[in-house]
Amino acid sequence: MSTRLEARSIVVTGGFGALGRAVAQRLVEDGAHVTLVDRAAAPAGGLPEGVAVVLGEVDLSDEAACAAAYARVRVAAGGIDGVVNVAGGFAWEPIEGGALETWDRLYTMNVRTAVASCRAALPHLLARGAGRIVNVGALAAQKAGMGMAAYAASKSGVARLTESLAEELKDRGVTVNAVLPSIIDTPANRADMPDADASRWVAPDKLAAVIAFLLSDDASAVTGACVPVSGRV
Repeated sequence: MSTRLEARSIVVTGGFGALGRAVAQRLVEDGAHVTLVDRAAAPAGGLPEGVAVVLGEVDLSDEAACAAAYARVRVAAGGIDGVVNVAGGFAWEPIEGGALETWDRLYTMNVRTAVASCRAALPHLLARGAGRIVNVGALAAQKAGMGMAAYAASKSGVARLTESLAEELKDRGVTVNAVLPSIIDTPANRADMPDADASRWVAPDKLAAVIAFLLSDDASAVTGACVPVSGRV
């Protein structure tokens, strides 16, 4: 077992999904005290062994709900050293014939959840005198293809949040970075694209490794970065 994150208290939002579980697994292996927070109900099983705290049915777009969840984590773990904002969603929809509501929904799922989580975490991170925030953006934020406008716009918001908050906190001991994956090799993506070559996609454990690095002391000089993790897409 690595001890890169030994005794660090790390919160992973969207922790019950494929990427959230992969991130949790890597962080546990690196010695972290891991809390998973998700809007879904806590599953009966299937979470990585060693996860310390599981909080289900938390509306991550609601500031009060986020604040209450982080307060519970602080009591359970004795503090918070890092946050990984995995929570989010995707929709492919052309603008012609599409719905304006899709833009609102993806903003809420991808941007608002990240902002609410960051705001709720900040008092706890600053109380430590140091901390790490890693947001999960998307490579599509750099250039949107057909049907990707609403999704790319929301993930662009995550990138801009990352850059601005990094500047805000750069002299206060907290780093803020983002990873920008292309297509993640998840069961849902395989089901949606059964004819695609999934070997070219980004394996969740490989993306989790980049996230773990950004949470570590080795990345203390890195802040405001949006790191492409594109596989061979």
